[in-house]
Amino acid sequence: MPHFTVVPVKDQAQASYDSLEGINWVDYRDTGQDYPDHQDTVSSDGHGNHKEDSPFLSSPDSASKKNDFYDRNLALFEEELDIRPKVSSLLSRLVNYTNITQGAKEHEEEESAEASRRKTPKSPNMGTLMGVYLPCLQNIFGVILFLRLTWIVGMAGIIQSLLIVLMCCSCTMLTAISMSAIATNGVVPAGGAYFMISRSLGPEFGGAVGLCFYLGTTFASAMYILGAIEIFLKYLVPQAAIFHTADSQSSDSAMLNNMRVYGSICLSLMAVVVFVGVKYVNKLASLFLACVIISIVSIYAGAIKSISHPPEFPICMLGNRTLVRDLFDVCAKTVVNGNITEPSQLWERFCVPGNMSSAQCDDYFIQNNVTEIQGIPGLSSGIIRDNMWGDYMMKGEILDKAGLQSVDAHGAAENLYMYVSADIATSFTLLVGIFFPSATGIMAGSNRSGDLRDAQKSIPVGTILAITTTSLVYISSVVLFGSCIEGVVLRDKFGDAVRKNLVVGTLSWPSPWVIVIGSFFSTVGAGLQSLTGAPRLLQAIAKDNIIPFLRVFGHGKTNGEPTWALLLTALIAELGILIASLDMVAPILSMFFLMCYLFVNLACAVQTLLRTPNWRPRFRYYHWALSFLGMSMCLALMFISSWYYAIVAMGIAGMIYKYIEYQGAEKEWGDGIRGLSLSAARYALLRLEVGPPHTKNWRPQLLVLLKLDEDLHVKYPRMLTFASQLKAGKGLTIVGSVVQGNFLDSFGELQAAEQVIAGTGQPIYLWLQTPYTVRCTTAAHLALMVPKNVSFYPSNHERFTDGSIDVWWIVHDGGMLMLLPFLLKQHKVWRKCKMRIFTVAQMDDNSIQMKKDLATFLYQLRIEAEVEVVEMHDSDISAYTYERTLMMEQRSQMLRQMRLSSAERQREAQLVKDRHSLVRMGSLYSDEEEEVVDIPPDKVHMTWTRERCEAERRNRNNAPENFRELMSLKPDQSNVRRMHTAVKLNEVIVNRSHDARLVLLNMPGPPRNTDGDENYMEFLEVLTEGLERVLLVRGGGREVITIYS
Repeated sequence: MPHFTVVPVKDQAQASYDSLEGINWVDYRDTGQDYPDHQDTVSSDGHGNHKEDSPFLSSPDSASKKNDFYDRNLALFEEELDIRPKVSSLLSRLVNYTNITQGAKEHEEEESAEASRRKTPKSPNMGTLMGVYLPCLQNIFGVILFLRLTWIVGMAGIIQSLLIVLMCCSCTMLTAISMSAIATNGVVPAGGAYFMISRSLGPEFGGAVGLCFYLGTTFASAMYILGAIEIFLKYLVPQAAIFHTADSQSSDSAMLNNMRVYGSICLSLMAVVVFVGVKYVNKLASLFLACVIISIVSIYAGAIKSISHPPEFPICMLGNRTLVRDLFDVCAKTVVNGNITEPSQLWERFCVPGNMSSAQCDDYFIQNNVTEIQGIPGLSSGIIRDNMWGDYMMKGEILDKAGLQSVDAHGAAENLYMYVSADIATSFTLLVGIFFPSATGIMAGSNRSGDLRDAQKSIPVGTILAITTTSLVYISSVVLFGSCIEGVVLRDKFGDAVRKNLVVGTLSWPSPWVIVIGSFFSTVGAGLQSLTGAPRLLQAIAKDNIIPFLRVFGHGKTNGEPTWALLLTALIAELGILIASLDMVAPILSMFFLMCYLFVNLACAVQTLLRTPNWRPRFRYYHWALSFLGMSMCLALMFISSWYYAIVAMGIAGMIYKYIEYQGAEKEWGDGIRGLSLSAARYALLRLEVGPPHTKNWRPQLLVLLKLDEDLHVKYPRMLTFASQLKAGKGLTIVGSVVQGNFLDSFGELQAAEQVIAGTGQPIYLWLQTPYTVRCTTAAHLALMVPKNVSFYPSNHERFTDGSIDVWWIVHDGGMLMLLPFLLKQHKVWRKCKMRIFTVAQMDDNSIQMKKDLATFLYQLRIEAEVEVVEMHDSDISAYTYERTLMMEQRSQMLRQMRLSSAERQREAQLVKDRHSLVRMGSLYSDEEEEVVDIPPDKVHMTWTRERCEAERRNRNNAPENFRELMSLKPDQSNVRRMHTAVKLNEVIVNRSHDARLVLLNMPGPPRNTDGDENYMEFLEVLTEGLERVLLVRGGGREVITIYS
């Protein structure tokens, strides 16, 4: 017995199928040697069709192609290796998976094999400290700590300041826990929060929240730039101000204009730096981080030194009011020059120049003394008791110290510039909105997941440690500021009482310049980081192609830098610069960040509650209750800080959500919202009762059977429009198409049919016969509706301004006939039509009483309709009825004698009916443009066997006898009665409802004996003859309408 061996042929890369989500195959097989003794080779023809070569001769074709997938030990699986790869190849691809920089190249796009060979991916080697912890510290610490935290402590007091810090830091901590769970549930490419939210909650939520996160990051860059310009103009180089004003009271407007000019210049320079290259920003990141750390350390050093040697920053007080210290030299009313007492500069500011004894001075200045107190009493001074509680102020209110004596006198308005006053009205909610940006920046670690050695370990540990560190720094800073600095200095936002020094700088050691220079560089660095990250986030959103109008921002330079996105980011940031107020920009970006954090918590909670099989995060210390608590805190902080900003932010997110939903985001990311919908549907289905629903809960659940033409297009599209009109926006509609044949043989037709009726249904593989369908629906207690002349039904764009919907209520089968016109009248097409109900009365019925009872019944049903009772007298069967019944039975007998199969007999009967309908419709609508063409009958294809051939000869021999039998046939009396009923009802209906927009009629059931199925369609045809639009309705036998509430 010969022994066959499958040996591999020398192969080369197959880029056509060796790509999976941008990761390239690495095969562990040894392909460097040749096998000269080819006894059995298996190759491919290049089209995925594998062929086996001769077992004795080596194939030159296979040797030339060298296009083989197989291993000698995997011969049993060789035919599927192109679609079911080897485990070794799969593992190799997963090991070599790398994340690309956010926005540079979309993580889900396939990379070409040439690109992967040209560039070897760099192995990630960053740990928790350098990859997550320090970047998070750099992003969290920022401008608020150095410029506004002392002011917040002075206004809110230590207790409420600690509450603000605790609320904001708790919110970010809970968000970090949820983010850690999502980030460790598989690989998170460098899309940050947008990637996590969109893949967890779907493209609609992802796009909305992604844009909110983008806007928040963009306004953050504006806030950092404004902070840097404020430090530059207030504390570094005040002489650089361009706009000046002679009126000291208008100095605020001049300062805002200076901020706008310098802010725009700084933004332009930063945009140029980012455009030139991100590498320069990354190189300066370490310098900026060092500035932040040195500045914070100097604050602690200064607080410790103030225990024994507090810094000298005296404050000049007039009565209990705080004076602007840089407007005069000596804190006294008079000075002694030699032996002469002269008025000081302070005196000259409050008094008219002249003799001191007769000078006209400000009343408050005359009646109150000038004193000097220590601005930085030190940690051991006990000032913490005075700073424990808040002292919120109105705009323009003068800063005063409660413990100093003061005579309440009316001072001159022109001297108000001499006092330190509040520039804005303050409240607890305002301070929350201003402080919250100092707690953001927790996403820095997840954005760098591609550079981490072990992202699933580093992200949770580094982020939570960074939040813990910053929270401790904020809490300790609040306590230190309240324990070391005088209250009036804390409430002095710009340091006017301490000679225009930065308030936090007065506490630092060894010099205030450490804080000033360090905070300037840290804010500039934070602005560059935000201006770098925001365009890449926008590029990632644009490349996902879920928001069509953002597609242009997905393009950039050849190296992937988002040029257009950077331009848009600079324009939006310029809007924040034009606001020119740090206190007004901070609440705006707080809204957007809170919106983002809210949905991160929601994503984690939804995934946890759904318990999907794919939800397996390595971070175990999470719970859905914590996520809901974080989500609630985010929502509460949004409305606490600024309710109107919160409504605007939610409105923007809602509009983006509806826009993406309207445009139809064709993305399937396995998100939690779709999983939630599935779970909700499953829960609702399990909650349904076993029996039928109550009558009050009935809704139309439609199964629409569409007919397709030869090209597999919908033959009667008006059936779909009528179904949409009928359900009145309620209930469920399933659309199906009947395809005849075997599934495998008709697979091509299946694909075409699915394309035709995509979004409405799927093909049903049955062959339906009308009488059989009626019997099945009756047995299942289901309703059946058969529209006749459906091509003449109105479309959704047509509207009837008059006319009626006529209901012929002959038998009661659940009230379906009453409810259907009511549902139709809910639609705009049928809304103007009136409803008329006809019922039939026999000779022994009281028609007057029937009409009253029917009107009462409709009144109780709350249905407005006209009521008519039609009396049908007994009459003899006409000759026309007898002849028509005879012709019907003769045709049935002929079909039986032809010995056709059941399917062929049905096709022949249907052909006769269609021909009859076409001829009749042509006579009724002869004014239409379309002409009715006589269709030749289809040939009946028969399979000839010996038995059938002999039977055909016998039939031909017996043809004269069969013909005589047909001529002597007498119709069945039951068929005559049915035909008589159909003819008489048709006469009455046509007489009363010939001009109706739609006629609804009880559909009679098929005969119990299946031998009469051929005659059933004839009865229906006679019953509806001469009517334009008819809807035959057969109820399910159960009540669908009730008079009770």
